[in-house]
Amino acid sequence: MKKFLTLLLTLALALSLALAVPALAEEEEDYTTGDASLDDPRNADGIGESELLVVSFGTSFNDSRRLTIGAIEGDIAQAMPDYGVRRAFTSQIIIDHVARRDGVVLDNVGQALERAVQNGVKRLVVQPTHLMDGFEYNDLVGEIAGYADAFDAIAVGAPLLSSDEDFAAVADAIVKATAEYDDGETAICFMGHGTEAESNGVYAKMQQVLDGKGCKNYFVGTVEATPSLEDVLAAVGQGAYKRVVLRPLMVVAGDHANNDMAGDEEGSWKNAFEAAGYKTVCVVEGLGQLPEIRALYVQHAQAAAASL
Repeated sequence: MKKFLTLLLTLALALSLALAVPALAEEEEDYTTGDASLDDPRNADGIGESELLVVSFGTSFNDSRRLTIGAIEGDIAQAMPDYGVRRAFTSQIIIDHVARRDGVVLDNVGQALERAVQNGVKRLVVQPTHLMDGFEYNDLVGEIAGYADAFDAIAVGAPLLSSDEDFAAVADAIVKATAEYDDGETAICFMGHGTEAESNGVYAKMQQVLDGKGCKNYFVGTVEATPSLEDVLAAVGQGAYKRVVLRPLMVVAGDHANNDMAGDEEGSWKNAFEAAGYKTVCVVEGLGQLPEIRALYVQHAQAAAASL
């Protein structure tokens, strides 16, 4: 009997700890990311017959969500007033986290599509904010295809880096955005996400485009693929740089930008470059904050709409 009670107490303690850990992790993750109420979730009904659904992976960083995804949506709405612009995120983890922490409801893709059907939308344009034609983009295209019979016409816009002209425009935009640091002694490094898909080649191509423009002090790497942090460190080490500027090559400045790039924990890009002896500056701003980048998304959305 005594052993049985001991076992019950042990199980109860284990259960209480298991329940407490997520709550503790949630509390620790609730560092200030901005006021969620300033961001428009764009999930209202009354869409009209023409909808432009902007689909993003999403971020729980409120300010960055507003300044990047929200700004892209706003620019598209201004450029295409005949369309009701709505939002959907593909990351259910982010959707649930924002709802739990901030009480803000965001649609996932399925919910947004059902909302469009219920609202009697006839023409649907879907514009992803994805960087490349990778796994997530293709999954989205597949999900949209399942609704082909639900609308009179449907089209999906291209991701950011699709054509040679896109690469050139993005390269010009990021060089312009970092021009103040280009003093001949600074290596300017952009951190992308990376993917196992073949589309990971966009990072090597972006490096080639930058090199072709004579921007030899610009370097592109990824968090989860190649070029890796080690690759970028080695490339920067070939020069006589005294300072390194780090900036995300991502639409939003979320968890990866704030932690993997600019964080103080072991393994961050910031710590790695500082340990290598460089004065390091972190610019935690997503690509969506650049008007030239937003203009490309507008162009892609307009092209998709013109195909209907």
